[in-house]
Amino acid sequence: MTSRRDFFKKASAFGVLSTISPVFGEELEQERLITTDLIEKASRKIAHLSPEEAAKDEDFWYWVQKAFVQSPNFINLENGYCSPQPLETMNALFKNIQLMNELPSFYMRRNQNPDREEVKKQLAKLAGVSSEEIMITRNTTEALETIIFGLQTLKEGDEVIMTNQDYGSMLEAFYLRARRYGSKNVIISLPLHPKSNKEIVDCYEKAITPRTKVILVTHMINLTGQILPVREIAEMAHSKGIEIISDSAHAFAHIDFKIPDLQCDYFGTSLHKWLSTPLGAGMMYIKKDKIKNIWGLYGETGFADDDIRKFERIGTHPCWTNLTISNAIRFHHAIGAKRKEARLRYLKNYWAEKLKNNPKILINVPLEAERSCGLGNVAVIGKTPTQLADILYDKYRIFTVGIETEAVNGIRVTPHLYTTLEELDAFVKAMEEIAKT
Repeated sequence: MTSRRDFFKKASAFGVLSTISPVFGEELEQERLITTDLIEKASRKIAHLSPEEAAKDEDFWYWVQKAFVQSPNFINLENGYCSPQPLETMNALFKNIQLMNELPSFYMRRNQNPDREEVKKQLAKLAGVSSEEIMITRNTTEALETIIFGLQTLKEGDEVIMTNQDYGSMLEAFYLRARRYGSKNVIISLPLHPKSNKEIVDCYEKAITPRTKVILVTHMINLTGQILPVREIAEMAHSKGIEIISDSAHAFAHIDFKIPDLQCDYFGTSLHKWLSTPLGAGMMYIKKDKIKNIWGLYGETGFADDDIRKFERIGTHPCWTNLTISNAIRFHHAIGAKRKEARLRYLKNYWAEKLKNNPKILINVPLEAERSCGLGNVAVIGKTPTQLADILYDKYRIFTVGIETEAVNGIRVTPHLYTTLEELDAFVKAMEEIAKT
């Protein structure tokens, strides 16, 4: 942990704490008072740098790292499941919980709906769409399964194209839909290291038949981190009258894009991954003219068929989580979307470049900038993914997750904005030592 002396040395060198440094007392605990306002101020100091240059400015990222509080007992390189919140966001969550506890029924009956609409406007602006096209969900699975099971246009005998690298819950949802309603699932394979976008698009196009109605595309593959060309796939599919569902669980607030850039018809993401909201927040998008084609999972007769709010009757909402989304958005903007993307990609490449030439180590994610960002996958020859993940944690106190599937075998490595280069150096050293055994 950084000493108080080192903390103030950095503060003096960077020059961003000159007006607030007196709040830092003798206790090391005071070092946790890194606010979004401070991050905004630090961002202005590096506004002249390109995102790629800023990604390497360790003085700036020091302050971002200090905005988070993480366990000192291990190095967390498994941020793909969910991300921690900045301390300021977590404190906002606690305040919102207290508010709901003091005004429970009053708040739920008087304030929750207008407050949710306000948060939706902020989310919609971030996503580049209308608030009339999005719903706050609890995760990507809820968002996408609402769409999958609600599709009225998918009839018995119709086909859906998906890959063996798509998220398991989405595959299982389509399997269940096929059992219920007689649709057909067409499973294709994708290369781990494609040579071009066309190679990927061709994989989907070759599987199309006259019965194909929907294509599921994983924007950023959760197994490996590969980014798929959703827009090119959508343009090809739309030319044939086929709809596109984008599973963007790992892409939103990770790489810089707006939903219209993808040209998808339907979209789902988890906000508690890379936007760093409290656990249990996601977002569903349905293109306005498509809403009427989706049945809700729950009964609702109070809204028109083309009103996105018909999906919001899910029972009691986690209002404190929904309110805190606003704080997470502000933190995201304070860093800057392009700068954040560049840093996450820099962190992935930092460890991958050091390991890629080791003959006993396999990098299972393409390293080209347009094909991956912060999420990666790596394997050691002679070790199963589970064995490798266990060794890293038991011996080196580095936490990752083993991925063992038909399509890919390796450990998923997902650093976050709070991850330091020293921690990645420790991971590289551990991997090199394991590769020798």
